[in-house]
Amino acid sequence: MAEVEALRASVLAALGEDGAGSGVDLVGRVCRACVRLLPVDGAAVSVVAGAGHREIVYASDEVSAALVELQFSLGEGPCFEAYTVGGPVLVPDLAARPPAGWPVFAAEATALPVAAVFTFPVQIGAVRVATLDTYRTTPESLTAGELSMALRVADVAALALSGLRDGGGRWLDGDGRWMESAGMRNREVHQATGMLIVHLGLPASAALARLRAHAFCHGRPLLAVAADIVAGRLRLDEEFRRGHHGSADDSGDGGHARP
Repeated sequence: MAEVEALRASVLAALGEDGAGSGVDLVGRVCRACVRLLPVDGAAVSVVAGAGHREIVYASDEVSAALVELQFSLGEGPCFEAYTVGGPVLVPDLAARPPAGWPVFAAEATALPVAAVFTFPVQIGAVRVATLDTYRTTPESLTAGELSMALRVADVAALALSGLRDGGGRWLDGDGRWMESAGMRNREVHQATGMLIVHLGLPASAALARLRAHAFCHGRPLLAVAADIVAGRLRLDEEFRRGHHGSADDSGDGGHARP
């Protein structure tokens, strides 16, 4: 475990260098170390940024980012389970034993080079704030020693994340702004959800569920649907009215705003 202790020491040192370790690069250091220390091919850390919302802080590769995005789009998957139950979620063979709790994610993930997923909750003190998602391209379980190592890396991820959070619970980048340097990949999803709350008079969780349902039913990425709503190209309130009032004109334009 000397490697993990060295990683922890480097994170602590960076956090103490006048804010030098407060950017997302520090979380990236932990993710890259995770891939180096464990038999996994990718790792990502994502924080819970509100009711049902997640934000990727860092992903070591495109597949890791795609896995987190897929879970967020569907509202199911190992990161949600690990965050809810507060323990690791270990699926050594995703194809052979797809979990009953998230069948859609398991089916969709087969389009990616992912054979196994291992997800760990990340806590700052007693507060669960994020998850560490890892994957393998080949099916195989973690040994007891590897699992212990992964849990210790998750603890270091929590330490790194502590440099991204202010006293008010906001996630910040190294300059004290909103976490813009992490990319805020889901910024437009948050904005679109807010618009649906106003347009449809729904609570936040129901508005996000409707956004996800539209994306899934139309076979589109959640981020693309959100971008269309924010830009005014798509009005889900029109679909909402048709569904509730039985409009005879269902051959419209899929909810896209008419000129």
